[in-house]
Amino acid sequence: MIPPSGAPRVLVVGGLGGLLGRALLPELTSRFRVRSFHRVSAPLEERAGVEWIAGDAAAPTDWGRILHQVDAVVNLAWYRHGSAGRFARLEEGLLRLIGAARSAGVGRFIQVSVPSAPPSLEARLPYLRHKRTVDQTLSGSGISYRVLRPTAMFGPGDVLLSAMMRAMARYPRFPMFGEGRYHLSPIAATDVAAAIGRELSRHESGTVDLGGPQNFEYRELTDLMFGMIGKPARYWDMSPRGGRRLALVLQSFGSSLLYAYEVDWLVSDMLGLPPYTGLSRPLRRVEPHLREVAEAISAARSSPGLGGGRRA
Repeated sequence: MIPPSGAPRVLVVGGLGGLLGRALLPELTSRFRVRSFHRVSAPLEERAGVEWIAGDAAAPTDWGRILHQVDAVVNLAWYRHGSAGRFARLEEGLLRLIGAARSAGVGRFIQVSVPSAPPSLEARLPYLRHKRTVDQTLSGSGISYRVLRPTAMFGPGDVLLSAMMRAMARYPRFPMFGEGRYHLSPIAATDVAAAIGRELSRHESGTVDLGGPQNFEYRELTDLMFGMIGKPARYWDMSPRGGRRLALVLQSFGSSLLYAYEVDWLVSDMLGLPPYTGLSRPLRRVEPHLREVAEAISAARSSPGLGGGRRA
């Protein structure tokens, strides 16, 4: 659906090709004229009529030009992992964006952030320290804003639940950090996208945490995932410290499957957020997504072209 020519224009920083961006694209293009600022053009954006501007939020940018005739900003830009310098450069670029948005009279700013973490992580982890500076600067900017902090998101191509299930299917045991009694309330990327759409049309400022409809004990969730792929739940039991060491080894080989800070955050039991209550429909449950992932794993196993099937 193409919005009318007089529809408000929203600038999306970070692009619409990732997990959340793909869910957000139809939410925005049905109501807004969309301008997207990021490094590489996404075919989905082109087909949807999005105005793409090439650039890097971490580099010096003429934000005034990019914000011309923009009514609202949605920032999705952040890194999952990187050096302190990399996060510092992105922070500087986003602070310039906030200042330019204030000068341009932008009416609404949605910042997608992350939930609270243990104080030790908040203090020492560049991923969090620099993101919190952006959040806090926005809250003091005088712009009408929302900082939205979703817990773990799921959807097609996600890097958490889907990757976990593929590992369960491939290996005889799955790592379990401690007893697994900490909690996780996964939320659908489409629900986070709907929350962004809703908050764009509101005027209240502040920070909102977004959890999904089910608050699982972690072991309960992983047992469910094993069941979806038709395998008994078998775990490689290790301490949280051992889990952190495992993640560091994976990082040293260039893997993005699991980062050490993610282990610390998970076992802190701070990711079981309450469900977001702002939508007019129920939040999506995770089981249908897990079934879809399980079906894709089964199809890949049975297809000779994808490395499955029996050998002659």
